[in-house]
Amino acid sequence: MACTGEPRFAMHSLISYLAATLPRSWRMFMAIARIMVPVMIIVRLAQQSGLVHALGEWLSPAMALLNLPAEAAIIWATAILTGVYGGLASLASLAGTLDITSAQLSALSAMMLIAHNIPVEQSIVRKAGASFMLTTLLRIGTGALYGALVAWTCHLGGWMAEPVNLDWLRGSEYIAETGAGALWAWVQSTAFSLMLTYGVLLGLVFTLDALERLGITQRITRAITPVLRLSGLNTQAAPVTTVGVLLGLSYGGALIIEEADRLGFSARTRLLALSWLSLSHSLIEDTLLFLALGANGWIILAGRLALTLAIIALMARWTLGMDAVPAAAAASAAGSCEAQARR
Repeated sequence: MACTGEPRFAMHSLISYLAATLPRSWRMFMAIARIMVPVMIIVRLAQQSGLVHALGEWLSPAMALLNLPAEAAIIWATAILTGVYGGLASLASLAGTLDITSAQLSALSAMMLIAHNIPVEQSIVRKAGASFMLTTLLRIGTGALYGALVAWTCHLGGWMAEPVNLDWLRGSEYIAETGAGALWAWVQSTAFSLMLTYGVLLGLVFTLDALERLGITQRITRAITPVLRLSGLNTQAAPVTTVGVLLGLSYGGALIIEEADRLGFSARTRLLALSWLSLSHSLIEDTLLFLALGANGWIILAGRLALTLAIIALMARWTLGMDAVPAAAAASAAGSCEAQARR
């Protein structure tokens, strides 16, 4: 009887797990679809009106400096304004005309991972205590610098030069795209891209849950915390920053807001922690997403972390005097009060 009951219990547990996970993943997908669908419609209208072609010609010299195709500017700008999934929606919409190598795709992916959803995320950063403009310029400047470094290094070295075909993101490239058939082909390719996004998102939910249950997420957290301290980050701020690095800027920013008030983080500590989060966050979910797209893991994860570590370490050295100024002012005020008391 015990042997009969165990499979039933396992089946019941599996059904309960799916009953909780599938609605959650669907809610996440619907939130993302509200961003992706308008972006796809706008890009389609821009393509039909010739605006994409015109923007491509206008932005081509700037992207040439980064050794990236002109369309990369449109994709990255969309990601900067709307988020990673908005950038992916733009990428899917332009996949049919995008001529890109493996190195360029990895460089563009890294740029989107470093700088995306700026209006929302940097508003959280400002609320947490760092400059909106400074951290925005830091993200966009670092993204452009790293993208150019990757693209040009691979180009000059002859590495990852194979072209990447992204037609699978659209799924209906074999339907004639003329007249009414063009609109129907776009509807089908858009639906396919959305279904593909849901499938990837569902896989991410299962993967992240498995990593959590197996204790791997906790191990990654313990491994990253010393790296944050190595960059010059305050010991008290490292644990909450680690949460944001792994799970996302929204989570980390909220924790920093709470902990900064409770523990009294200095302006320098807030700046360094929030700059870390701005450059590298949501390392697990977003990295897996771009790996599924075909980006190189060493470039979008290891290289991005190494660059972030170097930048924050430099910022830590440059801002050593930030905490000294308030401390000196406080000491001066205390001395003045003591002198007046003696009188």
